[in-house]
Amino acid sequence: MLIAFSIANYRSFRDEVTLSMVAGSLKAKYAELDAKNVFAAPGGINLLTSAAIYGANASGKSNLIAAINFMRYFVINSSERTERTGGIDVEPFRLRTQTVDQPSSFEIVFIVEERRYRYGFEVTAERVEAEWLYVAPKVRESRLFERDGDEIILGEKFKEGRNLSARTRPNALFLSVVAQFDGKIAQKALGWFRSLSITTGLGHLDVGMRFFTERLLSDEGSAEDIVALIKQLDLGIEDIRIEKVVVPISDIPPLPDEIPEELRTALETAQKFLGEGERRAVRTVHRKVDDAGQPVTPELFDLDEHESEGTKKLFALSGLLVDVLNYGNVLIIDELDARLHPLLTREIVRLFNDPETNPNHAQLVFATQDTNLLDNRLLRRDQIWFAEKDRQGVSHLYSLAEFKVRNDAIYDKDYIQGRYGAIPFLGDIRQALEQN
Repeated sequence: MLIAFSIANYRSFRDEVTLSMVAGSLKAKYAELDAKNVFAAPGGINLLTSAAIYGANASGKSNLIAAINFMRYFVINSSERTERTGGIDVEPFRLRTQTVDQPSSFEIVFIVEERRYRYGFEVTAERVEAEWLYVAPKVRESRLFERDGDEIILGEKFKEGRNLSARTRPNALFLSVVAQFDGKIAQKALGWFRSLSITTGLGHLDVGMRFFTERLLSDEGSAEDIVALIKQLDLGIEDIRIEKVVVPISDIPPLPDEIPEELRTALETAQKFLGEGERRAVRTVHRKVDDAGQPVTPELFDLDEHESEGTKKLFALSGLLVDVLNYGNVLIIDELDARLHPLLTREIVRLFNDPETNPNHAQLVFATQDTNLLDNRLLRRDQIWFAEKDRQGVSHLYSLAEFKVRNDAIYDKDYIQGRYGAIPFLGDIRQALEQN
């Protein structure tokens, strides 16, 4: 379970901002939202099932998700994939001279096995400047470890970290090192980061989601859930079939250079799993009838050749949705609405807001431009966030709950009119075009 995420001095975020999944004391206009969109978490706190992030293009929405993705990747891989003299791929706020050489800060609060953990670090391109891990088994927080440069102080409950300081490189995280040496607490924390799913609705990253979905379809239980979800979304698909087809090596295009390292590794692993020259073909099964309207042998379509881009995206996303909902994990999506009809996007959000489809309290955090979701019948005010960039290029993050808003306010209309900020400042575009 995700409680909160904070960053500072990362890309367009100069000052510290926090995305919180803690439910406020406010009351929604429709009482069912207070019952469905909020759940009781260990430690006596109430958490939200979903959160939407709005903002103009280049406002910082994607940078916030990129920050979470960077933290996840660095936690999982820093002890194995960095050399002693290797750099850290972190980008500070670059539009102010004072911040360029200062560390970027990341902190996340989460729950694993009914215990609340607060973990964070500060890094530059050269090294880890600070790192900390706290746990709250009940109410009061206790230190597991703190790091200041090369000095690491252990708490009494973190004996697993003994004698590992010397094994921790300046550009590696102590938590990752302890997990590598089978530290139980560290492995629990690392396991939570591994369960965190982060993706985008755009471009080549769909490939990674699609491969994940295809793998799940080999499991009978997961396959049933995926097909049921796709049928529920009314795509006209009755079933999904996966076939292995042989593809000449000469017909397999090389991976694009811009693919992130993590996705490249996953795709290369997928190729080894399938065998040289093999690819999966996804067939969608559609109902077919005769002249009397009676069903006959179903028709098989090739997903890539015959289905729409939106259907391809939903297929790729379906495996993640099923997996996250089944295990009560956290899913973070940038550009959720890309290539999807507004009603489909709304239905995906409802999957997380409904206890019947989300009994394990999975959480969804997504960036979107779809104002149809700005609806007081779908989201509480504390589930709606805005990213806005000021004239100095600094991104700010704030919640609709911070505004004095009438209970019957029409969120989408007020947002478009600029009452909440976080919209483009367009100026006089016609005049600018005429001048050119």
